[in-house]
Amino acid sequence: MYFYKSVIACAVTLAFSGPVHAHDAKGETVSQAFLEKIPNIPGKSLRAFVVEYAPGGTSPSHTHDKSAFIFAYVLEGAIRSQVDDGPVHVFKVGENWFEVPGAHHRVSENASKTKPAKLLAVFVLDSDATHPTTPDAE
Repeated sequence: MYFYKSVIACAVTLAFSGPVHAHDAKGETVSQAFLEKIPNIPGKSLRAFVVEYAPGGTSPSHTHDKSAFIFAYVLEGAIRSQVDDGPVHVFKVGENWFEVPGAHHRVSENASKTKPAKLLAVFVLDSDATHPTTPDAE
């Protein structure tokens, strides 16, 4: 539990340095909060992103890197999510979920059309992974 609280505190603190990039999405901004090699797990890194959604904002459907185990935590608002063939679920502030390596994130969006939402996504992945997510081909 201490690990997750530390990761969240660190990511939230570092997240306010501004966006690193924005996906080709509607009302979504993704900022890298941190990237750090894990010293006791050779070849693995901890990488975190803050995903901010404007009201009604969405992320494109995407697949996660085959090495990426993900912990997702809602910081603000409510996030509608569907991973692989699982059910669509709305997660509210303080709720979290995990995603297995190679997961297909079919739905990731702000559940509200009137209020913003914010999500912290922490990846444990291969240090040489260059694309933590890959948008689906259209």
